[in-house]
Amino acid sequence: MLWLNLKAAVKKIGFCIAIGGVLAPTMTYAKLQAYRINQPIAVDVVEITDLSNLQLYLNDKHGQPYQDFQRLKTSLQPICKKMEFAMNAGMYQANLSPVGLYIENGVQQKSLNRATKGFGNFLIQPNGVLAWNANQAIITTTQKYAASNFKARNATQSGPMLVIDGHMNQNFLAKSDSLKIRNGVGIKNGKLYFVISRTGVSFYAFAQYFKDNLGVKDALYLDGSISSAVISDLNRFDRNLRPLGPIVAYTPTFKCK
Repeated sequence: MLWLNLKAAVKKIGFCIAIGGVLAPTMTYAKLQAYRINQPIAVDVVEITDLSNLQLYLNDKHGQPYQDFQRLKTSLQPICKKMEFAMNAGMYQANLSPVGLYIENGVQQKSLNRATKGFGNFLIQPNGVLAWNANQAIITTTQKYAASNFKARNATQSGPMLVIDGHMNQNFLAKSDSLKIRNGVGIKNGKLYFVISRTGVSFYAFAQYFKDNLGVKDALYLDGSISSAVISDLNRFDRNLRPLGPIVAYTPTFKCK
């Protein structure tokens, strides 16, 4: 694992000790930690442990889609919130409305999409749901989510699942030549791992990174081609080439006048 933004990582982690010439964090974990990896694929990773400041955003106070990170960032400033991380958060229709389940701040705006056949990545089976409240996050298949009684404060449905119960989705081809910038999210020990590639990768290579390198049990694909992110600690602020639908963002409150 290659840490390219070590100063920022140390700032977020806290006290570190040297082991074999490499700085290793103590067991005091940050609420948000970001790092850049070059091998086996080039990705940026954001780890989230503080679910209370992780929120989905779709429409502004006028009911209009934010569409891009800058508009969302600007809207947060008057309410004393800082956007430390943001990423497109699931597939959407031409009018920017979610394709599947969407719950924002406790309000369900779109019901669970249980379709299993049709065109597009969303319907590659199994697809799934990322959901969380202040205490717990889950990533699971659509079928399992439908059978659960999880009380989500935020939830977004996307597809396909990249990793299911520790196994890669069998619909992916190891020799696929479909290479795109992709983003997704995995979960391990209650911590969420948001990942975006910096170069074009296949579904197979992307899923393999979650399984083998991050060691997550479950991971969900969020999208490709339109994939973009804001990661303050990595000095990354992508300019959206296309309007975005749902956005997931880590937006802690800060002191302001």
